Amino acid sequence: MLKIGIIGLGDISKIHIPVIKDNPNVELVAVCDIDEELKDTVPGANFYTDYHVMLEKETLDCVHVCLPHYLHYAATKACVEKDIHVFQEKPLALNAEEGTALVDLEDSCKNIKICVAFQNRLNETFVKLQEIVESGEYGKVTGLKGLVTWFRPKSYYDVKPWRGIMKLAGGGVMINQAIHTLDLMQLIGGEVETIKGSIANLLDYGFEVEDTATAHIQFENGAKGLFFATVTNASNSSVEFQVILEKGKLTIKDSILTRTNDDGKREKIIEDAKLPGAKFYYGASHSKLINHFYSCIENDSDDYIHVKEAQTSMEMISAIRRSSKINEEIKMEVNQ
Repeated sequence: MLKIGIIGLGDISKIHIPVIKDNPNVELVAVCDIDEELKDTVPGANFYTDYHVMLEKETLDCVHVCLPHYLHYAATKACVEKDIHVFQEKPLALNAEEGTALVDLEDSCKNIKICVAFQNRLNETFVKLQEIVESGEYGKVTGLKGLVTWFRPKSYYDVKPWRGIMKLAGGGVMINQAIHTLDLMQLIGGEVETIKGSIANLLDYGFEVEDTATAHIQFENGAKGLFFATVTNASNSSVEFQVILEKGKLTIKDSILTRTNDDGKREKIIEDAKLPGAKFYYGASHSKLINHFYSCIENDSDDYIHVKEAQTSMEMISAIRRSSKINEEIKMEVNQ
């Protein structure tokens, strides 16, 4: 039975904990958070306020890193140095430079597995979309569109101030809400050639991080991509992900994959499972990815989402940010 620990008991840990508890082959033995008031929130698990102490005292097989962005690298590195596998929440790191350091860490510790939580890759709609695209039945990919139109009130940043501080969050809507969409775009589009982007703050919150971003993405295979993300919408609308093929369009919206053929006819293909409650738009594939990673640990498989794979989205965010600053197209220089 795998012994599991969690570092960070914030919002996202509430998605992880039930998955861990429901898996009969693992045991949640230790949790850590600097807030001592959370001590009794996870019955049965030993509570720590210092993860270094937890890693020293506990015998753990895998740790879930569910911390603010600026702590991802340090916590993951500490686990790896103790020969503990890591399931790390997105984003990979605070920025692309720190992401490179994690890539180097992964390369230097071949016996330790680090899985990054890009769980939307396992959504039923995306798995089927990818299958159809790769079949070639509708021709080559010519275009992609990724739209994220959500809302975050000022209180979202006030309650956790790190979210609005660049050196702690690494950015706003791109790295916090829309990084999954960038990840899916590069998975389907392939290697990115150039990006021209623009970021802005449309709401008068007074924070350093962007609330809106847009980009034109040129892929090496000739496909063109449009990316738009904002947290200034009136509410949290469904993410829209569309792939334009030579002989049709595939669209994921409202958690449903549809196909539109040349004659304009649209048909439903498959629908995602959804989380209950107000945060349904998170998607329900955390459990799939977490349990799959546990299987990879037990079977010594490399079939999980590696650090190197997650670094591509970090490089895309960096390129959009730099492009916006100098108002020029950026050539991507990343080994994808």
